[in-house]
Amino acid sequence: MLTVGDKFPVFSLTGVVSTDPKKAFETFTNESDKGKWKLFFSWPKDFTFVCPTEIAGFGKVKSDFADRDTVIYGLSVDSEYVHLAWRQNHADLKDLPFPMLSDIKRELSAALGTLDADAGVAKRATFLVDPEGIIRFVYVTDMSVGRNPQEVLRVLDALQTDELCPCNWQKGDDFIKA
Repeated sequence: MLTVGDKFPVFSLTGVVSTDPKKAFETFTNESDKGKWKLFFSWPKDFTFVCPTEIAGFGKVKSDFADRDTVIYGLSVDSEYVHLAWRQNHADLKDLPFPMLSDIKRELSAALGTLDADAGVAKRATFLVDPEGIIRFVYVTDMSVGRNPQEVLRVLDALQTDELCPCNWQKGDDFIKA
């Protein structure tokens, strides 16, 4: 699995950005949103139970990430058509404010090292990537355990300070003076 300090892989994927089939699909690459921080989070499958709670959770804090010059990308190995159907049929996903990327060929998941070989799906993984394309944070949970978007936001705040931040540091707290 790629980890902190590694370069995020080159990719080109179709993302679902709307519930309107005429405007739903856009292509996203590693060059999209150049110069910004990026949050990539993957989930195993659409139309499941834990996944929409996380996706909606990240959607609720999208503006907090945007305030930190960070864009959000969701990712699974489902097709863009499955993503579209899920968004159209799940109340919490209809107005999702970030793209759901389709890694149907499993190339990005494989390059990241997050493809679960036994299940054939992406693991529940999170990557914060700096504006130079370097991975600065990786967070992976068991398939049955959802993530905490607030914790990812807290880590982003700490990373963006370029300071030494103690355990449980929150934005506005003191830094460690070495």
